[in-house]
Amino acid sequence: MALITSQQLGRFFEKYSDINLTFTKDVVRATGLLHRNTHIKCLGDHWPCVLYSCSMKEARVIANLSKSFYEKLKSANNLVSLHVAFAQEDKSSPLSFFVTSKINGFTPYDKTKPNLNFLSLEYTQRPPDDLIVILGSLAEANLNSAQRKEERIEITADTIRKLGLKSKTALVYIEGIPRKCIIRDLSFSGAKLILPGIGKFLMNKNALFRFELTDRNKQLSLNGTMIRVETVAGRKDLVAAAVQFDETKVPYEYKLLINDYLNTLRSKKGNSN
Repeated sequence: MALITSQQLGRFFEKYSDINLTFTKDVVRATGLLHRNTHIKCLGDHWPCVLYSCSMKEARVIANLSKSFYEKLKSANNLVSLHVAFAQEDKSSPLSFFVTSKINGFTPYDKTKPNLNFLSLEYTQRPPDDLIVILGSLAEANLNSAQRKEERIEITADTIRKLGLKSKTALVYIEGIPRKCIIRDLSFSGAKLILPGIGKFLMNKNALFRFELTDRNKQLSLNGTMIRVETVAGRKDLVAAAVQFDETKVPYEYKLLINDYLNTLRSKKGNSN
């Protein structure tokens, strides 16, 4: 994730503070949320919980609550601290912090499990900067994936390094059959590839595009469709193909990757003016 200035931090809070993010598996992967480190603290005791959704102003968690919790909560006038932790790619220790909150309500999660509840938490002050960065970065990447979806990044030795790609080579599974390919460019909405094959047999086929990042040998996979296929001059065995991603299935990790790079370009242009 790119470095965030105090100006960007303020913009994140002003623009995205009301956006509530549900912590799906995709979001958990993108943020590195550590469920086992998430808990509610009240008057010195803590209770494990699951972070269900979160914004810069409030959160919803799922927790199995005992009688002792309600007794503590009553003594604390409904004030608690929400502890969350996120894995850091470049560090062995997690990023963790407390968010001071007030519990505004309880909703049963499952009628057969009366102690299991949704808890609605309202923050009593502006949350830690780290949470603003995490939520703001995802909100911005999601917005830009729609507004800047056609901006293309040509894959060169320089962009491979800056994007953190392991190589310009990748795999594309056409109707489940893997083919090696070369990445020509990337965008929020798709990729242009060079691969072996006959164009008429590839057009409109389902495609799973998969490539590797240098970061801990991480792989990203994107579902899409072959929407355009052209011949490669002088090579009857190769085609240039365009894959359009299914925008409902583009992972947040990919959106962050493209957004961070495009923001770097925008920052450089701004500094040069």
